[in-house]
Amino acid sequence: MTEFRTEKDTLGDVEVPRTALYGAQTQRARDNYPISGMRPQPDYVWGMVIIKKAAALTNMATGRLDKRVGDAIVAAADEALTGKLDEDFVVDPWQAGAGVSHNMNANEVLANRASELLGGGRGGDRVVHPNDHVNMAQSSNDTNPTAVRLGALRAAGPLLEALDGLAAALNDKAQEFDDVIKPGRTHLQDAVPIRLGQELSGWARAAELAAQRIRDASDAVCEIGLGATAAGTGINAERAYIEGVTGQLAELTGFELRPSDNYFRVTQSGADMTHLSSAVRNAAVEISRIASDIRLLASGPRTAIAEIILPPVQPGSSIMPGKVNPAMAEMMNMVCFQVIGCDEVNMLAAHGGQLDLNVFWPSFGFNLLFSMRLLGNGVRAFTERCVEGIEADRERCKQLLDESLVLVTSLTDYIGYERAAGLAKEAFSSRRTIREVALAHGVMPEDELDRVLDAAPMTNPGVPGRDR
Repeated sequence: MTEFRTEKDTLGDVEVPRTALYGAQTQRARDNYPISGMRPQPDYVWGMVIIKKAAALTNMATGRLDKRVGDAIVAAADEALTGKLDEDFVVDPWQAGAGVSHNMNANEVLANRASELLGGGRGGDRVVHPNDHVNMAQSSNDTNPTAVRLGALRAAGPLLEALDGLAAALNDKAQEFDDVIKPGRTHLQDAVPIRLGQELSGWARAAELAAQRIRDASDAVCEIGLGATAAGTGINAERAYIEGVTGQLAELTGFELRPSDNYFRVTQSGADMTHLSSAVRNAAVEISRIASDIRLLASGPRTAIAEIILPPVQPGSSIMPGKVNPAMAEMMNMVCFQVIGCDEVNMLAAHGGQLDLNVFWPSFGFNLLFSMRLLGNGVRAFTERCVEGIEADRERCKQLLDESLVLVTSLTDYIGYERAAGLAKEAFSSRRTIREVALAHGVMPEDELDRVLDAAPMTNPGVPGRDR
Protein backbone atom coordinates (compact mmCIF):
# COMPACT_ATOMS: atom_id res chain seq x y z
CA MET A 1 0.00 0.00 0.00
CA THR A 2 1.08 3.57 -0.68
CA GLU A 3 2.56 5.38 2.28
CA PHE A 4 1.90 9.10 2.67
CA ARG A 5 3.45 12.15 4.24
CA THR A 6 1.44 15.18 5.34
CA GLU A 7 2.21 18.53 3.72
CA LYS A 8 0.64 21.92 4.16
CA ASP A 9 -0.22 24.66 1.71
CA THR A 10 -2.28 27.83 2.16
CA LEU A 11 -5.50 25.79 2.17
CA GLY A 12 -4.43 23.28 4.81
CA ASP A 13 -3.08 19.74 5.12
CA VAL A 14 -2.65 17.44 2.12
CA GLU A 15 -1.64 13.78 2.02
CA VAL A 16 1.15 13.24 -0.51
CA PRO A 17 2.72 9.89 -1.46
CA ARG A 18 5.80 9.54 0.70
CA THR A 19 8.17 8.85 -2.20
CA ALA A 20 6.86 11.65 -4.44
CA LEU A 21 9.08 14.62 -5.21
CA TYR A 22 6.04 16.76 -5.87
CA GLY A 23 4.14 18.37 -3.02
CA ALA A 24 0.80 19.62 -1.76
CA GLN A 25 -0.30 21.78 -4.68
CA THR A 26 0.57 19.10 -7.21
CA GLN A 27 -1.40 16.56 -5.18
CA ARG A 28 -4.41 18.89 -5.10
CA ALA A 29 -4.20 19.12 -8.88
CA ARG A 30 -4.06 15.33 -9.17
CA ASP A 31 -7.15 15.07 -6.98
CA ASN A 32 -9.04 17.85 -8.76
CA TYR A 33 -8.23 16.92 -12.37
CA PRO A 34 -8.43 13.16 -12.98
CA ILE A 35 -9.51 14.04 -16.53
CA SER A 36 -7.52 12.26 -19.21
CA GLY A 37 -4.99 10.11 -17.39
CA MET A 38 -2.33 11.80 -19.51
CA ARG A 39 0.80 13.60 -18.39
CA PRO A 40 2.26 16.88 -19.64
CA GLN A 41 3.93 16.84 -23.04
CA PRO A 42 7.68 16.10 -22.67
CA ASP A 43 8.60 19.25 -24.58
CA TYR A 44 6.52 21.31 -22.18
CA VAL A 45 8.20 19.77 -19.12
CA TRP A 46 11.61 20.40 -20.68
CA GLY A 47 10.66 24.03 -21.32
CA MET A 48 9.43 24.60 -17.78
CA VAL A 49 12.47 22.99 -16.17
CA ILE A 50 14.97 24.92 -18.25
CA ILE A 51 13.13 28.14 -17.31
CA LYS A 52 13.64 27.29 -13.64
CA LYS A 53 17.33 26.72 -14.30
CA ALA A 54 17.69 30.01 -16.17
CA ALA A 55 15.80 31.86 -13.45
CA ALA A 56 18.01 30.43 -10.72
CA LEU A 57 21.19 31.34 -12.61
CA THR A 58 19.93 34.87 -13.25
CA ASN A 59 18.72 35.40 -9.69
CA MET A 60 22.10 34.28 -8.41
CA ALA A 61 23.81 36.69 -10.80
CA THR A 62 21.76 39.60 -9.45
CA GLY A 63 22.56 38.56 -5.88
CA ARG A 64 18.95 37.97 -4.93
CA LEU A 65 19.17 34.17 -4.62
CA ASP A 66 21.60 32.54 -2.20
CA LYS A 67 24.26 30.77 -4.26
CA ARG A 68 24.11 27.55 -2.26
CA VAL A 69 20.35 27.27 -2.80
CA GLY A 70 20.61 28.39 -6.42
CA ASP A 71 23.29 25.85 -7.26
CA ALA A 72 21.10 23.10 -5.78
CA ILE A 73 18.14 24.21 -7.91
CA VAL A 74 20.36 24.17 -10.99
CA ALA A 75 21.62 20.68 -10.13
CA ALA A 76 18.05 19.44 -9.61
CA ALA A 77 17.02 20.98 -12.92
CA ASP A 78 19.92 19.25 -14.67
CA GLU A 79 18.70 15.92 -13.31
CA ALA A 80 15.18 16.68 -14.56
CA LEU A 81 16.48 17.65 -18.00
CA THR A 82 18.00 14.18 -18.37
CA GLY A 83 14.58 12.63 -17.71
CA LYS A 84 15.57 11.29 -14.29
CA LEU A 85 12.60 12.97 -12.57
CA ASP A 86 9.98 12.42 -15.27
CA GLU A 87 7.68 10.29 -13.14
CA ASP A 88 7.01 13.26 -10.83
CA PHE A 89 5.61 15.57 -13.54
CA VAL A 90 2.08 14.33 -13.18
CA VAL A 91 -0.50 17.09 -13.68
CA ASP A 92 -3.20 16.34 -16.25
CA PRO A 93 -3.11 18.69 -19.27
CA TRP A 94 -6.81 19.47 -18.69
CA GLN A 95 -6.72 21.57 -15.54
CA ALA A 96 -7.38 25.07 -14.22
CA GLY A 97 -6.35 27.99 -16.39
CA ALA A 98 -2.95 29.64 -16.71
CA GLY A 99 -1.13 26.40 -15.88
CA VAL A 100 -0.68 27.23 -12.20
CA SER A 101 -0.63 23.52 -11.40
CA HIS A 102 1.98 22.84 -14.10
CA ASN A 103 4.16 25.62 -12.70
CA MET A 104 3.80 24.48 -9.09
CA ASN A 105 4.47 20.87 -10.06
CA ALA A 106 7.84 21.98 -11.45
CA ASN A 107 8.50 24.24 -8.46
CA GLU A 108 7.78 21.47 -5.96
CA VAL A 109 9.74 18.76 -7.73
CA LEU A 110 12.84 20.94 -8.07
CA ALA A 111 12.52 22.34 -4.54
CA ASN A 112 12.31 18.90 -2.95
CA ARG A 113 15.15 17.47 -5.02
CA ALA A 114 17.33 20.55 -4.41
CA SER A 115 16.59 20.21 -0.70
CA GLU A 116 17.78 16.60 -0.77
CA LEU A 117 20.97 17.63 -2.54
CA LEU A 118 21.59 20.06 0.33
CA GLY A 119 21.02 17.36 2.94
CA GLY A 120 17.42 18.28 3.74
CA GLY A 121 14.23 16.34 3.20
CA ARG A 122 10.97 16.60 1.29
CA GLY A 123 7.85 18.51 2.19
CA GLY A 124 8.00 20.05 5.64
CA ASP A 125 11.66 19.09 6.01
CA ARG A 126 12.84 20.81 2.86
CA VAL A 127 15.30 23.70 2.97
CA VAL A 128 14.49 24.95 -0.53
CA HIS A 129 11.05 26.51 -0.95
CA PRO A 130 9.04 26.02 -4.19
CA ASN A 131 7.65 29.56 -4.21
CA ASP A 132 10.30 31.63 -2.46
CA HIS A 133 13.29 30.05 -4.19
CA VAL A 134 12.41 28.04 -7.33
CA ASN A 135 9.66 30.46 -8.41
CA MET A 136 11.62 33.61 -7.53
CA ALA A 137 10.84 36.56 -9.87
CA GLN A 138 8.30 34.41 -11.75
CA SER A 139 4.58 33.84 -12.11
CA SER A 140 2.63 31.02 -13.72
CA ASN A 141 1.50 33.77 -16.10
CA ASP A 142 4.94 34.22 -17.62
CA THR A 143 6.52 30.80 -17.09
CA ASN A 144 3.76 28.82 -18.79
CA PRO A 145 3.65 30.89 -21.99
CA THR A 146 7.44 30.76 -22.13
CA ALA A 147 7.52 27.00 -21.52
CA VAL A 148 5.08 26.41 -24.38
CA ARG A 149 7.12 28.62 -26.70
CA LEU A 150 10.31 26.78 -25.80
CA GLY A 151 8.58 23.43 -26.18
CA ALA A 152 7.32 24.44 -29.62
CA LEU A 153 10.79 25.51 -30.74
CA ARG A 154 12.17 22.21 -29.49
CA ALA A 155 9.45 20.20 -31.24
CA ALA A 156 9.98 22.16 -34.44
CA GLY A 157 13.42 20.64 -34.98
CA PRO A 158 12.33 17.00 -35.44
CA LEU A 159 9.20 18.09 -37.32
CA LEU A 160 11.18 20.14 -39.83
CA GLU A 161 13.70 17.33 -40.20
CA ALA A 162 10.84 14.93 -40.99
CA LEU A 163 9.28 17.30 -43.53
CA ASP A 164 12.63 17.90 -45.19
CA GLY A 165 13.11 14.13 -45.37
CA LEU A 166 9.72 13.69 -47.01
CA ALA A 167 10.46 16.40 -49.55
CA ALA A 168 13.83 14.81 -50.37
CA ALA A 169 12.29 11.35 -50.79
CA LEU A 170 9.59 12.74 -53.07
CA ASN A 171 12.17 14.62 -55.13
CA ASP A 172 14.17 11.40 -55.52
CA LYS A 173 11.06 9.57 -56.71
CA ALA A 174 10.19 12.43 -59.05
CA GLN A 175 13.54 12.02 -60.77
CA GLU A 176 13.26 8.23 -60.81
CA PHE A 177 9.82 8.37 -62.48
CA ASP A 178 10.43 11.31 -64.81
CA ASP A 179 10.24 9.09 -67.89
CA VAL A 180 6.95 7.43 -66.89
CA ILE A 181 4.08 8.95 -68.88
CA LYS A 182 0.52 8.42 -67.63
CA PRO A 183 -2.89 10.06 -67.84
CA GLY A 184 -3.34 13.18 -65.79
CA ARG A 185 -6.60 13.49 -63.89
CA THR A 186 -8.65 16.57 -63.12
CA HIS A 187 -12.07 16.36 -61.44
CA LEU A 188 -11.12 12.67 -60.94
CA GLN A 189 -11.61 12.28 -64.70
CA ASP A 190 -9.02 11.53 -67.38
CA ALA A 191 -7.00 14.57 -68.45
CA VAL A 192 -4.00 15.31 -70.64
CA PRO A 193 -0.83 13.22 -70.25
CA ILE A 194 1.56 13.97 -67.44
CA ARG A 195 4.80 12.39 -66.33
CA LEU A 196 4.62 10.58 -63.01
CA GLY A 197 7.77 12.46 -62.05
CA GLN A 198 6.03 15.77 -62.69
CA GLU A 199 3.16 14.73 -60.48
CA LEU A 200 5.50 13.79 -57.64
CA SER A 201 7.54 16.96 -58.08
CA GLY A 202 4.39 18.89 -57.14
CA TRP A 203 4.11 16.87 -53.95
CA ALA A 204 7.80 17.46 -53.16
CA ARG A 205 7.51 21.21 -53.56
CA ALA A 206 4.39 21.27 -51.40
CA ALA A 207 6.32 19.52 -48.62
CA GLU A 208 9.21 21.97 -48.97
CA LEU A 209 6.90 24.96 -48.66
CA ALA A 210 5.06 23.39 -45.72
CA ALA A 211 8.37 23.20 -43.85
CA GLN A 212 9.25 26.76 -44.81
CA ARG A 213 5.97 28.11 -43.46
CA ILE A 214 6.70 26.43 -40.11
CA ARG A 215 10.22 27.91 -40.08
CA ASP A 216 8.83 31.36 -40.77
CA ALA A 217 6.11 31.07 -38.13
CA SER A 218 8.59 29.81 -35.54
CA ASP A 219 10.24 33.21 -35.47
CA ALA A 220 7.22 34.74 -33.68
CA VAL A 221 7.53 32.11 -30.97
CA CYS A 222 11.08 33.30 -30.21
CA GLU A 223 9.61 36.45 -28.63
CA ILE A 224 9.18 35.63 -24.95
CA GLY A 225 7.70 37.41 -21.96
CA LEU A 226 9.67 35.88 -19.10
CA GLY A 227 9.91 38.67 -16.53
CA ALA A 228 6.40 39.92 -17.19
CA THR A 229 5.27 38.04 -14.05
CA ALA A 230 1.54 38.22 -13.29
CA ALA A 231 0.07 40.81 -15.66
CA GLY A 232 2.95 42.17 -17.71
CA THR A 233 4.11 44.75 -15.20
CA GLY A 234 7.10 42.77 -13.93
CA ILE A 235 6.10 43.05 -10.28
CA ASN A 236 8.43 41.10 -7.95
CA ALA A 237 11.05 40.81 -10.69
CA GLU A 238 14.12 43.04 -10.55
CA ARG A 239 15.08 44.97 -13.66
CA ALA A 240 18.42 43.19 -13.75
CA TYR A 241 16.60 39.85 -13.77
CA ILE A 242 14.21 40.94 -16.52
CA GLU A 243 17.10 42.21 -18.62
CA GLY A 244 19.22 39.10 -18.09
CA VAL A 245 16.93 36.08 -17.98
CA THR A 246 16.12 35.95 -21.71
CA GLY A 247 19.82 35.93 -22.61
CA GLN A 248 20.44 33.23 -20.03
CA LEU A 249 17.63 31.15 -21.49
CA ALA A 250 18.92 31.67 -25.03
CA GLU A 251 22.36 30.46 -23.95
CA LEU A 252 20.90 27.35 -22.33
CA THR A 253 18.60 26.41 -25.20
CA GLY A 254 20.53 27.57 -28.26
CA PHE A 255 17.38 29.26 -29.55
CA GLU A 256 17.44 32.82 -30.90
CA LEU A 257 15.20 34.17 -28.17
CA ARG A 258 14.40 37.82 -27.67
CA PRO A 259 12.45 39.66 -24.98
CA SER A 260 9.05 40.86 -26.06
CA ASP A 261 8.73 44.50 -27.05
CA ASN A 262 5.45 44.54 -25.09
CA TYR A 263 5.02 42.22 -22.14
CA PHE A 264 1.34 43.07 -21.89
CA ARG A 265 0.67 41.69 -25.37
CA VAL A 266 2.39 38.37 -24.76
CA THR A 267 0.55 37.99 -21.45
CA GLN A 268 -2.84 38.69 -23.02
CA SER A 269 -2.47 37.14 -26.47
CA GLY A 270 -2.07 33.64 -27.88
CA ALA A 271 -1.78 34.85 -31.48
CA ASP A 272 1.86 33.79 -31.84
CA MET A 273 0.85 30.25 -31.02
CA THR A 274 -2.06 30.19 -33.46
CA HIS A 275 0.30 31.56 -36.12
CA LEU A 276 2.59 28.58 -35.65
CA SER A 277 -0.32 26.20 -35.17
CA SER A 278 -1.84 27.27 -38.48
CA ALA A 279 1.46 26.58 -40.26
CA VAL A 280 1.52 23.11 -38.71
CA ARG A 281 -2.11 22.62 -39.73
CA ASN A 282 -1.34 23.73 -43.30
CA ALA A 283 1.46 21.17 -43.43
CA ALA A 284 -0.99 18.51 -42.26
CA VAL A 285 -3.50 19.56 -44.93
CA GLU A 286 -0.88 19.27 -47.68
CA ILE A 287 0.51 15.96 -46.47
CA SER A 288 -2.94 14.47 -46.01
CA ARG A 289 -3.76 15.45 -49.60
CA ILE A 290 -0.57 13.76 -50.80
CA ALA A 291 -1.34 10.64 -48.76
CA SER A 292 -4.82 10.52 -50.27
CA ASP A 293 -3.40 10.86 -53.79
CA ILE A 294 -1.00 8.00 -53.07
CA ARG A 295 -3.92 5.85 -51.96
CA LEU A 296 -5.80 6.66 -55.16
CA LEU A 297 -2.86 6.01 -57.47
CA ALA A 298 -2.16 2.69 -55.70
CA SER A 299 -5.82 1.62 -55.66
CA GLY A 300 -6.58 -1.78 -57.10
CA PRO A 301 -4.36 -3.62 -57.77
CA ARG A 302 -6.51 -5.16 -60.52
CA THR A 303 -9.71 -3.13 -60.66
CA ALA A 304 -8.69 0.51 -60.11
CA ILE A 305 -5.88 2.94 -61.04
CA ALA A 306 -2.87 0.94 -59.78
CA GLU A 307 -0.23 3.15 -61.42
CA ILE A 308 2.05 2.90 -58.40
CA ILE A 309 2.91 0.01 -56.10
CA LEU A 310 3.36 0.59 -52.38
CA PRO A 311 5.57 -1.43 -50.03
CA PRO A 312 3.49 -4.18 -48.37
CA VAL A 313 3.99 -3.45 -44.68
CA GLN A 314 1.30 -5.69 -43.18
CA PRO A 315 -1.61 -7.96 -44.16
CA GLY A 316 -4.71 -5.92 -44.94
CA SER A 317 -7.62 -8.11 -43.95
CA SER A 318 -8.62 -10.67 -41.36
CA ILE A 319 -11.03 -12.30 -43.82
CA MET A 320 -9.71 -11.65 -47.37
CA PRO A 321 -6.45 -13.57 -47.90
CA GLY A 322 -3.74 -11.75 -49.79
CA LYS A 323 -5.28 -8.31 -49.41
CA VAL A 324 -2.74 -5.55 -48.75
CA ASN A 325 -3.89 -2.05 -47.84
CA PRO A 326 -2.15 1.36 -48.11
CA ALA A 327 -1.63 1.24 -44.35
CA MET A 328 1.02 3.94 -44.00
CA ALA A 329 -0.93 6.41 -46.12
CA GLU A 330 -4.04 5.71 -44.04
CA MET A 331 -2.02 6.30 -40.87
CA MET A 332 -0.78 9.57 -42.32
CA ASN A 333 -4.33 10.72 -43.05
CA MET A 334 -5.41 9.99 -39.48
CA VAL A 335 -2.41 11.81 -38.02
CA CYS A 336 -3.20 14.83 -40.17
CA PHE A 337 -6.86 14.81 -39.15
CA GLN A 338 -5.79 14.91 -35.49
CA VAL A 339 -3.39 17.79 -36.13
CA ILE A 340 -6.14 19.76 -37.87
CA GLY A 341 -8.38 19.18 -34.85
CA CYS A 342 -5.67 20.36 -32.45
CA ASP A 343 -5.35 23.56 -34.45
CA GLU A 344 -9.03 24.25 -33.96
CA VAL A 345 -8.55 23.96 -30.19
CA ASN A 346 -5.58 26.32 -30.37
CA MET A 347 -7.69 28.87 -32.21
CA LEU A 348 -10.40 28.65 -29.53
CA ALA A 349 -7.77 28.93 -26.78
CA ALA A 350 -6.43 32.15 -28.30
CA HIS A 351 -9.94 33.48 -28.81
CA GLY A 352 -10.76 32.76 -25.15
CA GLY A 353 -8.16 35.13 -23.71
CA GLN A 354 -9.73 37.88 -21.60
CA LEU A 355 -8.46 41.21 -20.30
CA ASP A 356 -4.93 40.97 -18.88
CA LEU A 357 -4.30 37.24 -19.22
CA ASN A 358 -4.99 34.38 -21.56
CA VAL A 359 -5.62 31.52 -19.14
CA PHE A 360 -5.68 28.74 -21.74
CA TRP A 361 -1.96 28.05 -22.01
CA PRO A 362 -2.44 24.45 -20.86
CA SER A 363 -4.46 23.97 -24.07
CA PHE A 364 -1.59 25.31 -26.17
CA GLY A 365 0.84 23.25 -24.09
CA PHE A 366 -0.93 20.06 -25.03
CA ASN A 367 -2.48 20.64 -28.46
CA LEU A 368 0.33 22.50 -30.19
CA LEU A 369 3.19 20.45 -28.81
CA PHE A 370 1.33 17.17 -29.23
CA SER A 371 0.39 17.97 -32.82
CA MET A 372 3.97 18.92 -33.72
CA ARG A 373 5.38 15.69 -32.29
CA LEU A 374 2.55 13.64 -33.77
CA LEU A 375 3.01 15.08 -37.25
CA GLY A 376 6.78 14.73 -37.15
CA ASN A 377 6.62 11.08 -36.08
CA GLY A 378 3.90 10.34 -38.63
CA VAL A 379 5.75 11.97 -41.51
CA ARG A 380 8.96 10.16 -40.63
CA ALA A 381 7.26 6.74 -40.59
CA PHE A 382 5.29 7.57 -43.76
CA THR A 383 8.49 8.53 -45.58
CA GLU A 384 10.53 5.55 -44.48
CA ARG A 385 7.88 2.85 -44.79
CA CYS A 386 5.90 4.11 -47.76
CA VAL A 387 7.32 6.90 -49.91
CA GLU A 388 10.88 5.60 -50.16
CA GLY A 389 9.56 2.24 -51.39
CA ILE A 390 7.06 3.45 -54.02
CA GLU A 391 7.44 1.77 -57.40
CA ALA A 392 5.88 2.74 -60.71
CA ASP A 393 3.87 0.16 -62.62
CA ARG A 394 5.14 1.24 -66.02
CA GLU A 395 3.05 -1.23 -68.01
CA ARG A 396 -0.13 -0.14 -66.27
CA CYS A 397 0.68 3.54 -66.88
CA LYS A 398 1.22 2.85 -70.60
CA GLN A 399 -1.99 0.81 -70.84
CA LEU A 400 -4.09 3.56 -69.30
CA LEU A 401 -2.40 6.20 -71.41
CA ASP A 402 -3.09 4.30 -74.64
CA GLU A 403 -6.74 3.96 -73.64
CA SER A 404 -7.13 7.61 -72.65
CA LEU A 405 -9.65 9.56 -74.72
CA VAL A 406 -8.06 12.87 -73.77
CA LEU A 407 -5.17 12.24 -76.16
CA VAL A 408 -7.57 13.80 -78.64
CA THR A 409 -6.58 17.19 -77.16
CA SER A 410 -3.45 17.10 -79.30
CA LEU A 411 -5.62 17.07 -82.45
CA THR A 412 -7.57 20.25 -81.71
CA ASP A 413 -5.02 22.51 -83.38
CA TYR A 414 -5.45 20.47 -86.56
CA ILE A 415 -9.14 19.56 -86.76
CA GLY A 416 -10.78 21.92 -84.25
CA TYR A 417 -12.36 21.40 -80.84
CA GLU A 418 -15.81 20.23 -82.00
CA ARG A 419 -14.57 17.62 -84.47
CA ALA A 420 -12.06 16.37 -81.89
CA ALA A 421 -14.89 16.07 -79.35
CA GLY A 422 -16.82 13.98 -81.85
CA LEU A 423 -13.88 11.61 -82.24
CA ALA A 424 -13.64 11.24 -78.46
CA LYS A 425 -17.35 10.51 -78.19
CA GLU A 426 -17.16 7.88 -80.91
CA ALA A 427 -14.07 6.27 -79.40
CA PHE A 428 -15.83 6.04 -76.05
CA SER A 429 -19.04 4.53 -77.39
CA SER A 430 -17.24 2.06 -79.66
CA ARG A 431 -14.59 1.17 -77.07
CA ARG A 432 -11.78 2.00 -79.46
CA THR A 433 -8.72 4.19 -79.00
CA ILE A 434 -8.43 7.74 -80.31
CA ARG A 435 -5.78 6.56 -82.75
CA GLU A 436 -8.07 3.87 -84.18
CA VAL A 437 -10.98 6.28 -84.67
CA ALA A 438 -8.77 9.03 -86.12
CA LEU A 439 -7.29 6.60 -88.65
CA ALA A 440 -10.74 5.37 -89.58
CA HIS A 441 -11.81 8.96 -90.34
CA GLY A 442 -8.57 9.73 -92.15
CA VAL A 443 -7.98 12.95 -90.26
CA MET A 444 -4.31 12.93 -91.30
CA PRO A 445 -1.69 10.51 -92.61
CA GLU A 446 -0.71 7.76 -90.20
CA ASP A 447 2.88 8.92 -89.71
CA GLU A 448 1.72 12.46 -88.95
CA LEU A 449 -1.01 11.14 -86.64
CA ASP A 450 1.57 9.12 -84.70
CA ARG A 451 3.72 12.21 -84.33
CA VAL A 452 0.80 14.30 -83.08
CA LEU A 453 -0.42 11.57 -80.70
CA ASP A 454 3.06 11.00 -79.22
CA ALA A 455 2.40 11.53 -75.52
CA ALA A 456 5.91 12.54 -74.46
CA PRO A 457 5.85 16.01 -76.08
CA MET A 458 2.40 16.58 -74.58
CA THR A 459 3.98 16.74 -71.13
CA ASN A 460 5.85 19.93 -72.04
CA PRO A 461 4.74 23.35 -73.32
CA GLY A 462 3.97 23.59 -77.03
CA VAL A 463 1.61 22.35 -79.73
CA PRO A 464 1.87 18.57 -80.26
CA GLY A 465 3.38 17.64 -83.63
CA ARG A 466 4.79 21.08 -84.36
CA ASP A 467 8.35 22.34 -83.99
CA ARG A 468 9.04 23.97 -80.63
